[in-house]
Amino acid sequence: MRLGIIALAVSSTLAIPAVQAEELQPGFEKIEIIGSRIALRTATDSVAPVDIITAEQLESTGMTETAKALQFAAPSYSFPFSSVTDGSDAVRPASLRGLSPDHTLVLVNGKRRHGSALVHLSGTVGKGSSNVDLNAIPMTAIKRIEILRDGASAQYGSDAIAGVINVVLKDSDQGGSISAQAGQTYIGDGEQWRVGVNHGISLSDDGFVNVSLEAHHKDSTNRAGLDERKQYNDLPDGSADPREATFNRKSHQVGDAEYDNLGLFINAAQPITKDGKLYAFGGISQRETKSGAFYRRALDARNLTEIYPDGFLPQINPKIIDASLVLGYEFSLGEWNIDTSAGHGENSFNYNIVNTLNASLGPDSPNEFDAGTLTTRETNLNIDASRYFAFANDSEILFATGVSWRQNGYQIEAGETGSYINGGYDNRAAGSQGFTGFTPESQVDETLDNTGVYVELENQLTNEFYWAAALRYENYSDFGGNTSWKLAGRYDFTENLALRGTINTGFRAPSVQQLYFSNISTLFNPDPVTGQLVPIESGTFNTLSPVTKALGINELDPELSQSFSLGLVYTNDTGLALTLDAYQISIDDRIILSSSVTPNDSPAVAAALAGTNAESARFFINAVDTRTRGVDLVVSQDFDIGSWGDLRANLAYAYNKTEIQDINFPEILDGLGPKLFDSIEQTRMTSATPHNTGNLGLTHELGDFKTNIRLSYFGDYTVGYSTGDVNYSDQWVMDLSVRYAATDALSFTAGVQNLFDVYPEKRPDDNNFGGIFVYPLTNTPFGFNGGYYFLEAKYTY
Repeated sequence: MRLGIIALAVSSTLAIPAVQAEELQPGFEKIEIIGSRIALRTATDSVAPVDIITAEQLESTGMTETAKALQFAAPSYSFPFSSVTDGSDAVRPASLRGLSPDHTLVLVNGKRRHGSALVHLSGTVGKGSSNVDLNAIPMTAIKRIEILRDGASAQYGSDAIAGVINVVLKDSDQGGSISAQAGQTYIGDGEQWRVGVNHGISLSDDGFVNVSLEAHHKDSTNRAGLDERKQYNDLPDGSADPREATFNRKSHQVGDAEYDNLGLFINAAQPITKDGKLYAFGGISQRETKSGAFYRRALDARNLTEIYPDGFLPQINPKIIDASLVLGYEFSLGEWNIDTSAGHGENSFNYNIVNTLNASLGPDSPNEFDAGTLTTRETNLNIDASRYFAFANDSEILFATGVSWRQNGYQIEAGETGSYINGGYDNRAAGSQGFTGFTPESQVDETLDNTGVYVELENQLTNEFYWAAALRYENYSDFGGNTSWKLAGRYDFTENLALRGTINTGFRAPSVQQLYFSNISTLFNPDPVTGQLVPIESGTFNTLSPVTKALGINELDPELSQSFSLGLVYTNDTGLALTLDAYQISIDDRIILSSSVTPNDSPAVAAALAGTNAESARFFINAVDTRTRGVDLVVSQDFDIGSWGDLRANLAYAYNKTEIQDINFPEILDGLGPKLFDSIEQTRMTSATPHNTGNLGLTHELGDFKTNIRLSYFGDYTVGYSTGDVNYSDQWVMDLSVRYAATDALSFTAGVQNLFDVYPEKRPDDNNFGGIFVYPLTNTPFGFNGGYYFLEAKYTY
């Protein structure tokens, strides 16, 4: 991938004050940034909005997960909390500008990063999508994160509809750091610790190897209410079972999953000629989590009292392995700068279900199962070349071109037989409780590939006017070709004030997960009368399935977008930097995972499901056209307060709103349209993420002390339930940390997240399943763990 070079102050601010490259002071360095190739003075000189999140900013949040730290550093990025959502408890969805998680392209050191194998199937934001797991990249390894808030498919290819996130790895060739953090919630659960080590090694001829190792453990949290339901059958004389009085009514586990993660990342480069450099980077991580499903009562037909006399809580205990490696060679050939690279990444998600049973196997049923494994693979080959040519008005034009080839693969391996089989015992429920294993019919091992070619032009025509253009064509083995383009311009009215804008088209190819994922599993839908959860065998069918073909569902097509942005940039000599950008993103043929339909809904559905074990069907389909409009504001200011020290202030605000423009279904399903994309799904797409988010950060330095105060705002949001939509009000959350530099090398930090112990609004009484689910299970912007305090020590050498 291509990156432009700018001179940028590396500081803990989102918007960087204008600093001339030739006037850089100690502590500043030249860095590369996404979105442009031309050397610029500052981030505010860019033609599109770019956020720079430094390692210091990420660390100052006190967050132990990369994605969560990024959410609190950049309001346009959302990482909502979810619980009791199967695999999504382990890999939560994240999104940019309120769009789907798979509308954001993620790069590492400018190279495309592979996605997670998990498909979000439960009621989370981005249902039916898969996203890159940023938490597989240790925070210890990160030098900075760049967020390009603009459509960039013409520059970087598929998925860059909402923007691009580029994770830049540390590249120091000497020294390093050791850090350790520990903390827990105010309530006393959720204890966690994290240890990170980073070390730089110098090689000959200005080469380096930078190694990062991180271990992270987190205990679960639990904010479930009491289960007041009847737990045991009455005694023969009709009286209540005495165990009702002693049963632990906090039977569910609703909160953070138990979590263990170990990650290793390496970044290296070695010049081998005057104008040539070999580079390599990559890493491996292993994560295991354990989260609760729905509790099975002793009297439940899905339980066997011979195994669990008091009922049981099935636990989903996945093992996730993520690995990647990129090798490349940069060199000059005459006037050309050339970058060749090859990269490969894999992510596997193995479902282990523990503290469970398969009731249809009877009292001899095992109590844990391997329910199958999802694996995604991605291979990228790139050749990029660029050079300058003389152009009009005595300027130079940068010409860049390149060719890329990518192969994506997806595999589903069936679980062990006991995880899905119907053993026939007493007409009891089949499959492992909590998550039914993947059957042999769900197994798949498929690949697709695409080839892309692009050209880009960039030109600083005059001191005031800059323009850029990009054109990209990609051809996919499954659906054919697509062409996208981009035009961008910037005009500086004065040294302080500029106008910038972009217009572009984009696309997102159907992911291999959406093309090939298939499974029959037990879902729990609320009874419209009693509100009790009723199990139903639900089939998710891919476009290869006879079920989808019988229903007239076509092969998936790419999503197509059209984007516009217009922004103002203002800077002055006092250290003030302000950017204000408005945008509109229209997306046609968005891919959704439909709501479930049953044989009772249509004779066509009944015929399609005949011969399967599924009682309902859902599928991926191009069905929705949307329009998203928004505004991003970023302001930073440095204050000189004399003997009181130094003060930096940062204000960031993001507004976005998505509206559904049209809904289209195949002719055979027209009559089921309202059910296939019902009000719950429409609310999830348009209102489940707050339209308004923002934060105000203050950093004060005085002597050996640095204090960070962050006030984060999360606007109201809506969750769709079977009983109707529920709106949850906006909330403010404050974080505070104080760092003390004991020596030049050793520092200690004490901090509190959610200082005032803020919780989201509770679920309404008629929709909390008898008080068990106190808070919304999905989409809460900052979670429902309450306040959290931590201590951290860091030694830098």
